[in-house]
Amino acid sequence: MTDQPYGYLMVHFLEDPDGYAEKIYLDLSDGDDPERWIPLNGGEPVLASHLGTTGARDPHLTVNPQTGTYYILATDLRVFGGDQAGWGAWSRGYSTRMNVWESRDLVAWSPLRQLDVALGPDGEPTAGAPEMGMMWAAETTFVEDLHGDGSGAFVVYWTSTVGDHQVILWGTTTDFTQDTFRYGGVLLDQGEDTIDTTMIRHAGRTYRVTKSNGPSGRGLFMEVTDAERWWVPEASWREVQTRIGQGYAAGHGVEGPTMFKAHGEDRWYLYVDVIPSVGYRPMVSTNLDAETPWAPLASERFSLRASTKHGGVLGLTRSRHDALVAADAQAPVVADLGEVADLPRAVEATLRGGGTASFPVTWEVAEDCTAVGTLRGTLGANLNAWEGQDGSTAWDAPGKVPFSATALRVTARVAPR
Repeated sequence: MTDQPYGYLMVHFLEDPDGYAEKIYLDLSDGDDPERWIPLNGGEPVLASHLGTTGARDPHLTVNPQTGTYYILATDLRVFGGDQAGWGAWSRGYSTRMNVWESRDLVAWSPLRQLDVALGPDGEPTAGAPEMGMMWAAETTFVEDLHGDGSGAFVVYWTSTVGDHQVILWGTTTDFTQDTFRYGGVLLDQGEDTIDTTMIRHAGRTYRVTKSNGPSGRGLFMEVTDAERWWVPEASWREVQTRIGQGYAAGHGVEGPTMFKAHGEDRWYLYVDVIPSVGYRPMVSTNLDAETPWAPLASERFSLRASTKHGGVLGLTRSRHDALVAADAQAPVVADLGEVADLPRAVEATLRGGGTASFPVTWEVAEDCTAVGTLRGTLGANLNAWEGQDGSTAWDAPGKVPFSATALRVTARVAPR
């Protein structure tokens, strides 16, 4: 059945100190296996930011179940090839904008827009909100009856520096536009640098894993609450486990956690980001209410490309999984169609997963009757690159224009009539 749970989609960025990999990448589970991952679009980015710092880190993938719209959120920060201000500056008085892309099918994504969490719908600073040093690692939980009137909205939570340390703040929105965003308040402030909260709900409880960078030495720690309105200050949280994933660190740190549930069984995964460049390593739990829920995954089957960094995982249906496979086109079956009487509306392309599929084509015809067609409906057709004035790719280049660097193209010549 096409609407049965099947497969998982991971969004992430890559660590590449010598390149520009702070973009949006998508990996698809190998069938319904949550431990084996296949890079989509040939391992190339699917989306890139040409706004703000031109970086897209710590992405998160979510869906509004009432509208069926998917969203990717990301931090507006470019570390490698950016302004080189350094972590001290990047965490204080820096970008409070959230990168946002949306999609109806997980294949074709909208142009990038930004939402400033320090501003209200009128574009002015929110009255009563603290001065925010930056906006990092936004994640979401959808609440079906947030305001008690039957309508749902996302509770969004992110890291900002407030005063002399980093805290987790929250707000609400229905569609990640400035018009619907409302600042909420402080979700977690423990008096020391605290970043990267991720959450999951199960059986009426809310579980969150957060990274402490302060003197307490707790590292990644998990808390749980039974509060229905878990985002308000009155909610009571109980600490369950600390130093989660520390065995992976080996002299490094672990941060950027993301949690997700396996389909059809009481089995949860927690991927932790081993910094600076190792990337995600897996933890597993079969009982979130155990005394120490999380343990390293002991599996030789686990497969994920190196340097896969801080992202998120969304469970799919069979139809969504298969549609992503069918949109992962590799090359046109025939790249040069030769002379044709009429330009075809669609052409065949090979798929990375095997087989072929037909894709619509948009044609541009020159005065000499030569034509170049761009295949639409493929993952590679999204805006995953940009170029500034005089071809510059510097982060601060004026006149940046986004385009697709991986779109598939065919050529033809229109026969004279």
